[in-house]
Amino acid sequence: MDIFWLLNLESRHDGKHFSKVAGLSIVGSESDRTFFYEISDSVENTRLDVFLTSSSIALTRTRIQALIKNGFVQVNNCPSKPGYRLRPGDRVLLSVPAPVPQVLKPESVEFDVIHEDSSLIVLNKPPGLVVHPSPGHANGTLVHGLLQHCKDLSGIGGVMRPGIVHRLDKDTSGLMVVAKNDQAHAFLASQFKTGMVKKQYLALVHGTVEKNEGRIDLPVARHPLRRKEMSVAPSKGKRALSLWHKIEEFQSGFALLSISIKTGRTHQIRVHLSHKGHPVVGDGVYGYGRRWWKGHPLLKRNMLPLIKRQMLHSSCLGFIHPDHGSHVEFNVPLPDDMKEVIGALESHLHF
Repeated sequence: MDIFWLLNLESRHDGKHFSKVAGLSIVGSESDRTFFYEISDSVENTRLDVFLTSSSIALTRTRIQALIKNGFVQVNNCPSKPGYRLRPGDRVLLSVPAPVPQVLKPESVEFDVIHEDSSLIVLNKPPGLVVHPSPGHANGTLVHGLLQHCKDLSGIGGVMRPGIVHRLDKDTSGLMVVAKNDQAHAFLASQFKTGMVKKQYLALVHGTVEKNEGRIDLPVARHPLRRKEMSVAPSKGKRALSLWHKIEEFQSGFALLSISIKTGRTHQIRVHLSHKGHPVVGDGVYGYGRRWWKGHPLLKRNMLPLIKRQMLHSSCLGFIHPDHGSHVEFNVPLPDDMKEVIGALESHLHF
């Protein structure tokens, strides 16, 4: 039973939450965010952190484990550990503290809002925008911009911050969804983890693509030598599945592909396409460098200056909305820089 339906099992009883879920009694005040559980036979021997994650509180397992380790969970009036095995009759008390202020300073950052409600925001990330603060990118990230834009954040993981459910590389443009509260974050994260989210990309790639469609089902793992990069690793990588079909082909060895990814490995599309001999145009890590372009006729047509980043765009994103349980889907067109490159290819080199 998923989180959405658990939440809808709740009813009112003396001004508090009260519900029966798999033989459990859950009582909690909305104001103090305190929840009480009486453990029944049906969940005997379940780990404490697993049980609380699957309850109707809708917090991630990482968040639950942090609360347990910091003393916000008691079993039979005593602090416990995440791995404690529950027994019938145990009384579990969970207190969720109010979010603390975010230490990052809100900043004005440009991005297009496609949809926004009280639980989430869907945005169109421009190329060149870093998602999270990191060494070398302490300011001007998407997170800084979201803190400035969103005035109704209730906090993620105990901090007043937006919930980044998934990421796009700095130089990849397109659709992202961001949660505004723990419940929405947990609900969306579960969909991404189980492959329920529809994720489609458009990529301009090198090489003559002979087939009209195909699939790349190859595990991806951290590169054994270059630790900031990923690589196809059949023996130790995690499964990565990318489905593609050809939209358009150009002379001199270029093609526009639509790629649907069923998993979410780091750099998955870029690694898969490079491994198959069709790296993304402009990809400075997994693609061709400037040396490759020296003898190419496109260099004489001033094409290279137009390609300032990897030509990869998240064009479609679909998921189940945490508030009403209906499927929602969003689409955005290609950004101007990719349109310009493709337009140049079509005007000079189209079949």
